[in-house]
Amino acid sequence: MSVGLALGGFEVERMRQVAQQRFGQTGGEAVEAWRSALGGWRGLNEEEQLRRINEYFNRRIRFADDSVVWSQADYWATPLETIARGAGDCEDFVFAKYFTLRELGVAEDRLRMTYVRAQVGGAGSSVSQAHMVLSYYPTPDAVPLVLDNLITEIRAASARPDLVPVFSFNMQGVFVGGAARATSPVDRVSRWRELLLRMRSEGYTP
Repeated sequence: MSVGLALGGFEVERMRQVAQQRFGQTGGEAVEAWRSALGGWRGLNEEEQLRRINEYFNRRIRFADDSVVWSQADYWATPLETIARGAGDCEDFVFAKYFTLRELGVAEDRLRMTYVRAQVGGAGSSVSQAHMVLSYYPTPDAVPLVLDNLITEIRAASARPDLVPVFSFNMQGVFVGGAARATSPVDRVSRWRELLLRMRSEGYTP
């Protein structure tokens, strides 16, 4: 296999070149480290893949608001941008984890990007803020597991009373609350379309 061929949906050599052009040697090295880690995760069972990937991004990516990282109020970074920059907000963590798991062959219907209201300030607090997590469904009717940049431990949604789901989405569509079926196509999420277009320019084929 030539170095330019995709590992699944990612053309890694193209990604590394783009990262180096845009973010310098450090960006290219970050993408190469991710590529190397991918090789080590292949063949693991899904539970272990979830754990490894959640830890990888939670440890390597520094949380920072879009205004700090991208000088924009709200920007959905591609996985390449997040990996190369080494910083991002909650959505950027989720997209990096989601596409890495898809790259490893985790089925689309097991993963959803979920917007939640996150309780802040401890038990009894009435203060909440918008947040995004990655939800993993072992089976269609199962209580999902939550991959969150706020904590490294992966917990069942039922063990996260601080998170109230608002809606979720994946390539199959948009799901309202905890609905089992999509209620509208994912194309309704305009930022998602824009994200995929930028990813294609970086070497990703969905």
